[in-house]
Formats: sequence, C-alpha cells, structure tokens
Amino acid sequence: MAYFSPCAVLSRLKRWMVGCGLAGAALALLSGPLAAEDRGDAVEPIRPLTTPSGLDAGKVALGRRLFSDPILSADGTISCASCHDLATGGTDHRSRSVGINGALGTVRAPTVFNSGLNFRQFWDGRAPTLEAQVAGPITNPVEMGSTWPAVLARLAANPDYRRAFAAAFGTPPSIEGVEEAIASFERTLVTTGSRFDRWLRGDAAALSDKELQGYGLFKSYGCASCHQGANVGGNMFQKFGFMGNYFADRGHVAEADFGRYNVTHQEDDRFVFKVPSLRLAAAGGPYFHDGSVADLGSVIRIMARYQLGREIPEEDQAAIIAFLGTLAGESGEAGR
Repeated sequence: MAYFSPCAVLSRLKRWMVGCGLAGAALALLSGPLAAEDRGDAVEPIRPLTTPSGLDAGKVALGRRLFSDPILSADGTISCASCHDLATGGTDHRSRSVGINGALGTVRAPTVFNSGLNFRQFWDGRAPTLEAQVAGPITNPVEMGSTWPAVLARLAANPDYRRAFAAAFGTPPSIEGVEEAIASFERTLVTTGSRFDRWLRGDAAALSDKELQGYGLFKSYGCASCHQGANVGGNMFQKFGFMGNYFADRGHVAEADFGRYNVTHQEDDRFVFKVPSLRLAAAGGPYFHDGSVADLGSVIRIMARYQLGREIPEEDQAAIIAFLGTLAGESGEAGR
C-alpha cells in the first residue's frame, strides 16, 4: 500500500474530507497524540521541537567529523556537508546537487536539520532510518561514488579515525559504525527555540497578528492536514497531485517523479512522496522534490490547486508565508 505512516488510515480519511471541502473537519481529526500540542483550551496540530537527549557524545563527535569529511567519496571531493551545508539551512539550495566529477543528482537535497524526526528518509521513503540512509549517498555513483570496502580501507589507514572508532565502538572502522556515528550526529541537528514554538508554550507575544492570521489560514485551508506534528511534516506519504494531475500539466515527466513507485512498483504509489517538513521552508528554495519552484508564493498556489483543489488569494498567501517564517529556530547542533 502507498501509505505506511502510523496515521495511514487517518491520512486517507482526511484526504477524502479535504477533497470534499471539509478541511476544518479533517484538521479536527489531527487532534490526537501524533499531532497535537495543548495550549490551555486549544489543541494545535503542531508540536514544539525538543532538544534530543541520550545520544552518545563520542559517536556524535565522530559522526560530526565524518559528515564534513570528503574521505567518504571516491575522489576525496564530496562530503555529506557538500549537499547538506549546515551554514545554509542544511541544504545546498540547488534544484539538483552536484556529486563527484560534476555529476548531477535527480532530485533536490532536502535539509538535514530535523531529519531525525522524519518517519522515513529520502523523498521516496526508501530508507526506514537515518542509519539506513547513510549508505545511499556514499555508494551512489552520481553522489559520492564510493564503495564500502574503499571507504573502510581509507578510514582504517587514518590513525585518528582508528582511535576514534575504537573509542566510540570498541572496533576498527566498520559500515555499522559509520552509519551509526553519522546518524547520531544528524539527530542533534534540531532547530529548537522558534518563535512559533514559544507561542505554543504560552508566549502570546511571540507572534504578530499577521503571523497568527497566517497560522489560522494554514489550518483552515487544510495545509495542516499533511504538515503537522513537531516537524510540520515528514510523518506520512502523500500523492503529489491529489486534486489534479500536476505532472501531466508540468510536462517532461522523469523517473524521479514517480516517487514511492520506484521503491514498491505498486501503481497506487506512483507520484507519492514523503510529505516534506516545513520547519525551514522560509530559509529559501528551490522547492519540491525536483527543485522546480523558486518562491513560497508559487508553492502555496500549486499546493492549493493540486492538493486542495482551490485558490488562495495573494493576501492569504502573504499571511501564510509570514507564519512559515516563525517556524525556524536555532539551526545549531543540539547540545554542542
């Protein structure tokens, strides 16, 4: 089946309700433990982010180093940070990232910030965990283009890495160690302390009237039926083009546009993608899996047309964009 999230049945029901113009009722269905923050008398579909705890400091430190080291790539030129630049919102702001030898990827690199909150990794959800995600770029011929034997040989030849793996895992460099270390580091990248989260926790002055209006519109139009929870997305699959054939209208359909279908080969999964987080949406585009849209106004218009089957006036778009600007917190490493 296409929808594997913990709220799969809820997702199908709310999509039907939104399609019937019942966005408000669909939103009410989200007032459960998966997507609610209690603000006194109100129950909100978005939860505040919290600083992760219980992570092993040695593994995090090793993962931080590996994340920024091009030693993982075949030619020593590309690191995880090349496409997921922590100084620019955890992405490279390209429609397609550049790998070894100038090769171009097929989809836009999503932000690595808050990625530990995603219920699956990659746009098509093919990796169930952050650990499972690590191998993808390392062995992809158009990204890092390496192999695990070559990576492990290079790490084992480095005395500092030998000592770091021995200290963190009690073993020489290993596939499992690389995956766990990088995933541990990525779990620290939580953008806590946003103005919206302060408002959720009771600071009534944290948001302006326009931002509050935007949040109300975000809910009433039905955006929050997919973009909810602490990550404001990232916890379900959804078809891109639920209320219209977006890809037929856009044209030039590529294999990457098939989304989840490329993983399951089930027809129901064609054009299905993991719903992206909106936590850092205001940090800049391009947007969508193909990086085809440059600005948030266009994103809102497209999503309204193809996901909700309606139009959103420009003044409402501006208010929603103002609200989205309140979602980003401190983009540093948690606990560092």
